[in-house]
Amino acid sequence: MDNPKGYLLVVEDIPDILRLLDATLKFKGYRVVTARNGEEALEVIEKEHPALIITDILMPRMDGFSLVHRLRLDPRTRTIPVIFLSATYVAPEDKSFALTIGVTRFIEKPVDLAAFFPVIDELLAKEQATIPVLLDELEFYEGYRKRLESKLKHKNTQIARDENLLKTLTEDQKISFEVSLRTAHAERREIQNLLDEVRERLEIGKTK
Repeated sequence: MDNPKGYLLVVEDIPDILRLLDATLKFKGYRVVTARNGEEALEVIEKEHPALIITDILMPRMDGFSLVHRLRLDPRTRTIPVIFLSATYVAPEDKSFALTIGVTRFIEKPVDLAAFFPVIDELLAKEQATIPVLLDELEFYEGYRKRLESKLKHKNTQIARDENLLKTLTEDQKISFEVSLRTAHAERREIQNLLDEVRERLEIGKTK
């Protein structure tokens, strides 16, 4: 299924998920290129435009929201269809913001592959992608800030609950649970870093 329009670009920072998506899509006959974050994705796109981008949202260096915003600002990449895959940003407000900034489809993890492949084929078959309505910089970062603040609040609640639960577990049970808790702490740090950056950009934008 080597699509004449080009390759699929898969952007995901978790190695196991990236390998799974890469292997599964290649097995189905797609030509696939991978990247581990938004910055790497832009470097790949600069060399050759993909027919479709499949990307996670929460990633280091440049996340999915920022990646799509950059793509939609550039007339050369504005109409490339983008599928969001996320286990973190799954609230209705998250999905609404994603569609507002120009995401084509939103799919929650874990991905139902039987339903996923028809979505890919549908988007690849479209002759003309819809040109999204562009948000200006302040509109984008204001909406982005709200999503990050909401996600940080949710993550803090999750971590506090899990830390209390950890105290009640046996030593054997704690081992796997602590791995999950470390992941949650890493995600919280990433969200906080992004939020600090977005707040700084908003302050700079409001003073111009």
